[in-house]
Amino acid sequence: MRILIAEDEKVTRMRLEKTLSQWGFEVEAFLNGETAWKRLCEPDPPRLCIIDWLMPEMEGPEFCQRVRARFPEEYFYLIILSARQGVDNLIEGLGAGADDYVTKPFAGRELRSRIDVGVRVIGLERMLAMKVRQLETALDDVKKLRGLLPICSYCNKIRNDNDYWEQVDSYISRFSEVEFSHSICPECYQQHVKPMLGRKKENG
Repeated sequence: MRILIAEDEKVTRMRLEKTLSQWGFEVEAFLNGETAWKRLCEPDPPRLCIIDWLMPEMEGPEFCQRVRARFPEEYFYLIILSARQGVDNLIEGLGAGADDYVTKPFAGRELRSRIDVGVRVIGLERMLAMKVRQLETALDDVKKLRGLLPICSYCNKIRNDNDYWEQVDSYISRFSEVEFSHSICPECYQQHVKPMLGRKKENG
């Protein structure tokens, strides 16, 4: 798991980097909100961010607001870090789009527990996104099967998209997870199999 840090205060930033690295996280640290924001707009950004409230160029609440507006379909877990205390500041930070709020100077165990929550949330979000993609693929396969299929009136083969004729079971298997087991229906048994068995008895 990678974590993005935006903190202009050198001592706090270095402490965060050291602490998170010791916990096994890969850290990307930035000196202000603007450079951190640009990183988030690049490919494959960290999905968990610790953002200082007071920073040059872009403060923490504005950073959170931009993230929520720019990435409505991707989830970033945002933790605001601030020396400001009190319920009003907490409400303002969460109202701007932050998921959590940690006061300075931060306690290691408290920060770790809040980061663990973020890791779980991001993991669940990724799992949900994967399930949605699987569902979309399955629905796409269903739509393909519901289309108009040219079928031979004699042998019941289907003409595929490449203008080749193939067996119905082969075609359906390629576009779904259906597996076929072959049997004989009662009508075919009476029309084809039973007469053949009768002829064998006569010849036997």
